[in-house]
Amino acid sequence: MYRIYIETYGCQMNFADSEIVASLMQREGHTMVTDIEEADYVLINTCAIRDNAEQRIRKRLRELRAVQQRHHQLRIGILGCMAERLQSQLMVEEENVSFVVGPDAYRRLPDILRQVRQPGVKAAETELSTTETYSDIEPVRLGSNGVSAYISIMRGCQNYCAYCVVPYTRGRERSRDPETIVAEARSLFNQGYKEVTLLGQNVNSYHWYNPDDGQETGFADLISHVADISPQLRVRFATSHPKDLSDELLQVMVSHDNVCKCIHLPVQSGSDRMLKLMNRHYDAAWYLDRIAAIRRYMPDCSITTDVIAGFCSETEEEHRMTLELFRKVRYDYAYMFKFSMRPDTYAAKHLVDDVPEDVKTRRLEEIIALQGQIALENNRLEVGKEFEVLVEGESHRSKEQLFGRTSQNKVVVFDRQDVCVGQYVRVRVTDCTAATLKGILIQ
Repeated sequence: MYRIYIETYGCQMNFADSEIVASLMQREGHTMVTDIEEADYVLINTCAIRDNAEQRIRKRLRELRAVQQRHHQLRIGILGCMAERLQSQLMVEEENVSFVVGPDAYRRLPDILRQVRQPGVKAAETELSTTETYSDIEPVRLGSNGVSAYISIMRGCQNYCAYCVVPYTRGRERSRDPETIVAEARSLFNQGYKEVTLLGQNVNSYHWYNPDDGQETGFADLISHVADISPQLRVRFATSHPKDLSDELLQVMVSHDNVCKCIHLPVQSGSDRMLKLMNRHYDAAWYLDRIAAIRRYMPDCSITTDVIAGFCSETEEEHRMTLELFRKVRYDYAYMFKFSMRPDTYAAKHLVDDVPEDVKTRRLEEIIALQGQIALENNRLEVGKEFEVLVEGESHRSKEQLFGRTSQNKVVVFDRQDVCVGQYVRVRVTDCTAATLKGILIQ
């Protein structure tokens, strides 16, 4: 039996996958450890969405050589998207890597661990699946705060956005049986968890067909079923695609107080030409219509986004269109990146990365500056308001303070008093920064 140490990089899906891996390892009798010096195996669950994510993994592998010099029997394996993209090439380029395992092959890990225990043996298992969802696996909650947990409801993606490697590293879209999702959420609630986040690359395209009775379950149905477990269980979801954001889903969000009023809706660009070139399946007018629908149903809903600066052939005017869209929507938060070409994507095969690096950087800085201003203005509007806050833990700055999140996913910091982690409390906002609300408990 082996001692396993897992490091995870990238998105929430990767963290959810690491919990599946931990469960599979424990089923085989292996032990998860939190000290790398105690490990027989280091599993690095990777991201390949951007080049700097991969370079970060390469740097980490160089750092781990020192650990291997102290522990000659230590084996290192690469899991996830980077393993799928580079496959056996990775073991040639990084000599201290003994095995690579793609995101649909985690059930093979116990056998692979035994194989590579032999000196000089290496292994690769990266075949993608059209059916694997790990729906029978109850994930081990790694580093959990005991309050919030992720539930992966589907795997893969088939939108084929021009810039994105996900369809090539995670395969085609497939959804889990809703009964297994609801059962997992109920189990978490019974263990004391107060919040679950339903995860998918394109979560609102979730669809399940039951061949036994012909019943179909869409994403709005699933959200409703999970929310009905208990009004004390908060429900979040990520990430939505604008083309699939339905009024039916918005109506379900309105009808359930415990479905959080926060939607992450990646826009990527404010230019119709850019959106078409990116293969996003909507234009700016459609996107703004969906924003208007959210505001109509839920005026208090927070909206967050992703955006790419400097995509292939983007002009200054198209960059200004993105800035103008930000001014119209007034996002509460944004993940903002400059474009980096990824191998095997449509962009890599058919487009030219022709926006100079300094121009990309300058455009990204302008987006960041504008979003910071908008976020601060949005938060100032919350001062004086009261919110129900789910307490998640101690403030990083002071043990005398706690932090939690509102339904709108905004972080609130307040004095501890007699409050415990996992409680719902009422907080009045008294001050803010662009990133955080500050408040006082209401007795």
